[in-house]
Amino acid sequence: MKWHRSTVVALLSAAILVNGIPVHTTDCTIKSQRRAWHTLTREEKLAYLHAEQCLMKLPAKLGLPGTRTRFDELQACHAMQAEVTHGVGGFLPFHRLMMHAHEYLLKTECGFNGTQPYWDEPRDAGKFSKSEILDPEIGFGGDGVPPSNCIKDGPFVNYTNGIGPGHLISDHCIDRQVNDFVSQLASQTFVDQCYQLQNYSTAWPCIEAFPHSGGHGGIGAEMLNPISSPGDPIFYLHHTYVDKVWWGWQALSLPVRLSEITGGNIQDPCVGFPEAPNGSNGTFPIPFPPNGTFPFPNGTIPGCANTTTPVIPQSIDGDPGNVTTLNHVLNMLGVISNATVGDVMDIGNDLLCYEYV
Repeated sequence: MKWHRSTVVALLSAAILVNGIPVHTTDCTIKSQRRAWHTLTREEKLAYLHAEQCLMKLPAKLGLPGTRTRFDELQACHAMQAEVTHGVGGFLPFHRLMMHAHEYLLKTECGFNGTQPYWDEPRDAGKFSKSEILDPEIGFGGDGVPPSNCIKDGPFVNYTNGIGPGHLISDHCIDRQVNDFVSQLASQTFVDQCYQLQNYSTAWPCIEAFPHSGGHGGIGAEMLNPISSPGDPIFYLHHTYVDKVWWGWQALSLPVRLSEITGGNIQDPCVGFPEAPNGSNGTFPIPFPPNGTFPFPNGTIPGCANTTTPVIPQSIDGDPGNVTTLNHVLNMLGVISNATVGDVMDIGNDLLCYEYV
């Protein structure tokens, strides 16, 4: 089964609740602190993992295709909009809001008292297979086991995911193909290269191409799928780290970079998903081609054939053309309220109210 055109268009249209509104600039009183996974205590790690398991048990509420749980609904929010949230100017803002949505559900529906952690990926670059993230007891379980590449241990070993691969709707396990070679892309060297770029127009593609690809490709399988990757709960620690990288770049020139946004609204079909080369099976050339150019046709991987790609609206609420602006509406499909790009530019505002430590 795959997304039905009328269902996708109706859901994307009906969930748009907010028109463009001014940028949030109000500072919150006390910022929550997002910390690296390896700095958490055993008890803090277990509390997070238990909250994630809770989200995987709560019944779905929104009627999105293929969803049975609240965890699935977050994944569907990502999968159903993949072509307008990757390879576009809204890539970083959309995922920032999605991490906020995940943390919000953990807190409000599963009693989680902590904050969304991130994976300090440069610390493990080149050796993901040895990362404590993959601990079977106080981590997310280990690598997949051939031939299915399903994970065989950890707290999520028995979870049946109904979304993916790609836009398909089919029951499957959480699978992984950890690749230490590809995980080199998560090194600080690539982050520093992005930090040297002076404009969002060049910094965003750099972040999406390098630090972003390192985490996805280093874990592989479900995580390497640019559409259905939130089916692996490691996704949320990875993209919180990507958000930290973006904030690190913003913080180099405040307040200017609290309003700097650009890029297209619709994915370039000649580039597709720059983080997932067609048919690569998780093997990436290092170094990548210069200047963020990727000769990967369609940008999909096996299981994500173009024939499964849904027809999506060719305009974004809040943006009259194909250039991302601060009024661009980030659609959460009802998981939480929508927000504009302008609403999420400052992580210390009254909507987000967090900092990285």
